[in-house]
Amino acid sequence: MTSTWLTLMTALQITLFHKAFEIFCNKGAAGSSSAELLATFCDNILKKGGSEKLSDEAIEEALEKVVKLLAYISDKDLFAEFYWKKLACRLLFDKSANDDHERSILTKLKQQCGGPFTSKMEGMVTDLTLARENQTNFKDYLSRNPHANPGIDLTVTVLTTGFWPSYKSFDLNLPAEVVKCVEVFKEFYQTKTKHRKLTWIYSLGICIKGGGAGCHNLSDRWSYSDIVNELNLNDEDVVRLLHSLSCAKYKILNKEPATKTISPTDHFEFNSKFTDKMRRIKISLPPVDKKKVIEDVDKNRRCGFDASSVRIMKSRKFLNHQQLPDFKAIKKRIEDLITHDYLERDKDNPNLFKYMA
Repeated sequence: MTSTWLTLMTALQITLFHKAFEIFCNKGAAGSSSAELLATFCDNILKKGGSEKLSDEAIEEALEKVVKLLAYISDKDLFAEFYWKKLACRLLFDKSANDDHERSILTKLKQQCGGPFTSKMEGMVTDLTLARENQTNFKDYLSRNPHANPGIDLTVTVLTTGFWPSYKSFDLNLPAEVVKCVEVFKEFYQTKTKHRKLTWIYSLGICIKGGGAGCHNLSDRWSYSDIVNELNLNDEDVVRLLHSLSCAKYKILNKEPATKTISPTDHFEFNSKFTDKMRRIKISLPPVDKKKVIEDVDKNRRCGFDASSVRIMKSRKFLNHQQLPDFKAIKKRIEDLITHDYLERDKDNPNLFKYMA
């Protein structure tokens, strides 16, 4: 009897410990959720410069601990969204330190959370491998067709839309040199397939310009409206671009007045006195607000819940209000489904929901 009692007490203590640890793990810090912090920790380990002092064994051990800790995180979908977008940045901008580590953590996440959790991420890694092969084929095409060479060292990464985060596509006014590059690559790509449409995401492009290369119209003074018309971009994107060039670390443009914000009345001109001791500098755009990530996750949750609810109600036909979990979000989704005529309350019993065929 004593042994049985001790066993029950031990089991209860373990259960309480796990519950307390789960509550602790889901407490955010400094305005960030545990899911975001965990994704950021992974990003710091996996990107170049983030784990130079760690051995491969230490990195693998850290990634193993991350996946074990994820089991206690309630917002796994939020972690997946943050991790997915950080992975996209590492892959697209060549920031990933090691392909083997990238694949290793995806394997661990797949074992822990299932195939659908990592399917898009695995697709992205595979996409990059295929893109490298495609770039090699493009160089071979240019060597066989020297007349088609645009005179610029061009690298194009072809991606599968469904795997990657959505990025804005602009009808941007391109310089003639870049227009020629686009046309040359289109001609090459059509020799491989005529059934796929290329959508160009110029906002992800990288330009490397030699320090001694000449620039056009550097002495011109441009108003904000002139730049908007010249680029054919909307105000939100122009503000982000101009802020990165005139208000951030590297003042490539001089702005009048010299404030820290961009206004439609501002004027800009090239900073002819700009110098830097580095051979290359990186001018980054301001990061997208993380609220967008949280909004995307909330939207996916609503869609998933609505689809599951309709499927369950279609099968059961009836559901009592007391059978619903006591979560405000779930009850709100039920009310929305009633508003959109997927469900209705029983006329005689308002606590009973009915599926509307």
